[in-house]
Amino acid sequence: MPLIVLSGFPCSGKTRRAEQLRAHFEATPTPCPDGWPTAVHIVNDEALRISRSDYQTAATEKKARAALLSAVERLLSPDVLVIVDAMNYIKGLRYQLYCIARNLTTPHCVFQCGVQEPVAREWNRARGDEGYDEKTFDELVSRYEEPDGKNRWDAPLFFVMHWDESLPVAAIEDAIVHRKAPPPNQSTMSKPLTETNYVYELDKATNELVLAFFQAQSNNPPGAMVTLLDCTTKIQIPAMTVALATLKGIRRQFLKLNQQRTTNDVSKVKELFIHFLSESVHK
Repeated sequence: MPLIVLSGFPCSGKTRRAEQLRAHFEATPTPCPDGWPTAVHIVNDEALRISRSDYQTAATEKKARAALLSAVERLLSPDVLVIVDAMNYIKGLRYQLYCIARNLTTPHCVFQCGVQEPVAREWNRARGDEGYDEKTFDELVSRYEEPDGKNRWDAPLFFVMHWDESLPVAAIEDAIVHRKAPPPNQSTMSKPLTETNYVYELDKATNELVLAFFQAQSNNPPGAMVTLLDCTTKIQIPAMTVALATLKGIRRQFLKLNQQRTTNDVSKVKELFIHFLSESVHK
């Protein structure tokens, strides 16, 4: 059954939207259309016992993301709708969620909760001790990567501002209930520019990024957020220098996953490699 991935700033009203979506899909219409969910599950930080403080360090945040992915993978099934009520602010995470849905041959969509940053900040402050501390809130907002409907892992994309009481439920139904699920794929990381050109360009690009990151470790202090070459995705310099041999091993893992591909755009795969590299060096 489909997967709905919510995305937005911290304190942008995601839980409210998740509950609205659950209420809609739990109200079974008559007659019940084919593909309508028999159950609806919401996966969120509260259910997984993830605290606001878990977003203060890269290590604890990585564990939180792993717990979320594991829960989605466990709950998603042919007749169950799963709503991911989380920030999902990193496109690499949204890509992983897309991969889970694709591997199960089930549709998915992204629902972005729109809110101006000052409004989200005030809502966060109003929560008192239950909100994020100011530093964590600022960092999460600055790292937020907007969903882009041109990317298949962010499509179809629905955007609703916080003041809008209505949801595009008919369009969402069309996207995830009535739409044919995507075809199965052995690997949703990415296969054939031409095959030869693609492999060459990907090999060249990832090797250059590995060398650039290795050099960046020498030129920047631990904890610094840096960009590599012409990419826009930032990566954090780890506390301990990662050896070049280790980085090349990570690169080989990524290339192995990319034996098949979902995009012809090497630049997009480069951004995904940086996310993969970041996840690997901060384990």
